[in-house]
Amino acid sequence: MTKSRITLSLFLIAGAVGIAQAQSLKDAKVAYDAEQYDKAKEILVNLIDKKPKEGEAYFYLGNIHLINEKVDSAELVFSTGIENAPKEKLNTIGLGIVDLQKGENAAADQKFTDATSKLGRREYMPLYFAGVAYNEAPEPDYNKALDYLGQAREKSKDKFPDILVAMGDAYLGLNQNSQAYVSYRDALNIDEDLVKAKVAQAIITRSAQAYDVAIENLEGVAEEYPNYAPVYRELAETYYRSSLNLEHEEYREVNKKAVEYYKQYMSVAGDNSVEAKTRYADFLVYSGNYDELKSVSEELSGMEGVDAKVYRYLGYIAYNDKDYDKALEYLNTLFERLEEERIISRDYLFAGLSNVSVGEKEKGIELLHKAIELQNDDDDLLADISEIAFAKYQDKEIEAAIDLFSIAAGMPESDYYYDANYYTGLGEYNLGSSMLNQGQAQEDGGEIATAKEHLERGVKAFDVVLGSDKEEVISKYKTSSLYYKALSQLGMDNLQEPEEMQGLFVDAFTKLIEQLKDKPIEEGTNAAFLTDANNYLGYFYYVKGDNEKAKSHFDRTLEINPENEFALSIVEYLE
Repeated sequence: MTKSRITLSLFLIAGAVGIAQAQSLKDAKVAYDAEQYDKAKEILVNLIDKKPKEGEAYFYLGNIHLINEKVDSAELVFSTGIENAPKEKLNTIGLGIVDLQKGENAAADQKFTDATSKLGRREYMPLYFAGVAYNEAPEPDYNKALDYLGQAREKSKDKFPDILVAMGDAYLGLNQNSQAYVSYRDALNIDEDLVKAKVAQAIITRSAQAYDVAIENLEGVAEEYPNYAPVYRELAETYYRSSLNLEHEEYREVNKKAVEYYKQYMSVAGDNSVEAKTRYADFLVYSGNYDELKSVSEELSGMEGVDAKVYRYLGYIAYNDKDYDKALEYLNTLFERLEEERIISRDYLFAGLSNVSVGEKEKGIELLHKAIELQNDDDDLLADISEIAFAKYQDKEIEAAIDLFSIAAGMPESDYYYDANYYTGLGEYNLGSSMLNQGQAQEDGGEIATAKEHLERGVKAFDVVLGSDKEEVISKYKTSSLYYKALSQLGMDNLQEPEEMQGLFVDAFTKLIEQLKDKPIEEGTNAAFLTDANNYLGYFYYVKGDNEKAKSHFDRTLEINPENEFALSIVEYLE
């Protein structure tokens, strides 16, 4: 036995549970295609131990390691495969896939070229897997995929319909849905029982957000082929995506179905390994099911050989439990132990949120920007940040809310730009006015300057909202922005002696009155806004000695609220 074989045997055999009877590479491929990865792994390990020159077995085993994000393990298996079976070109393809995972695209291109440049007349599998590799790369290159797959198809003479399925996947990635459908259809014309092609056809409708149709089609496939595990995973994915635009209660109900289908996927696949549970935890992270994630991650944390990603799950859970210090402890451990290329945008999201929550604003904001920069097309982390900011605002965590709103508030191209600026303005107003009302803004303590800074930032944020010409922004925010801008400026003016007031708030209150002149005035918000606006303007003109203007504003207050004590007292004095 060679040294390399001894090394590989020691590396692999611990994961193998004795197979009752000899099984072939074909059996392993069937299990692999059905995503029964633990079963496939057992067969492959046993096969390699008995037939170390079976080069193709190394390739499939290496791919299972890649699915489990064990890139170094995959690289070792592919390299050992080349050493033991140098004529098998698939393991060179495998090393190219490793390069793609590491972002070393030029090295991958060269390995694929080396593996496919001297193929026999009917040798097409290296071309096929090179095409699949570009489809599934962290940064897919669908045109390169189609190039390799086209060559594979020509050599295969359409005897291997999986090539057409992969071509359909590439066309789908290029948003060429019609051509994708044709490829899947052609694959089924060759093999009418090619389940992966039927599943792929359903996914086309999902890509067009026709979720009901996709679910109906996938459930039809599941009924016809109940033992094909991947269809349940695709149902889980489809239910999750369909839930995203639903209201909260309906969202939770539909999202729950996604989790149920993923559990069914694991059951049909028959995979109870730590790697399978880790992939399930990944789905729970992706779909935002943190209650279920909590129990899964606690189970994983006690399992031997668990991936360092367990600290991701524990960190997310700690954050959602508002144990921000513990969340940072877990996430910092994650950053230390997990390879950089395996860190995902949500890791930076939760690390940023945790830092902001413990008062580390600068570091937190930096991490949140990094999260947004690294997010993929399926994520909308800015929406998550804005939603969390609003929740913190409602929970009276005003300073943390403002820090989070500042992300979208500084991005004019964002859909959340005006919402974020509005709530930033409200938060700054609340902080500044609270300091004044509680008597904290004492000049000798320096608090007066801090209160003024909050109010000034509030005015600046409201000005952003008031500068919008979008009808939906005007309708939603203009009236209240004018009101709270004026109150913020009033707070700044009240820092002076009354007779020294500058009237900073006059313009905003005047525009507020103009804004509401044609609106119905009943008991409620508009009446309260107009009462305050007229009273404060009346008082300002009274202090400045313009009694006629003062009386006109107080008279308007009394038209709205005849029993307003402040207006009555000033009018009585003026008369």
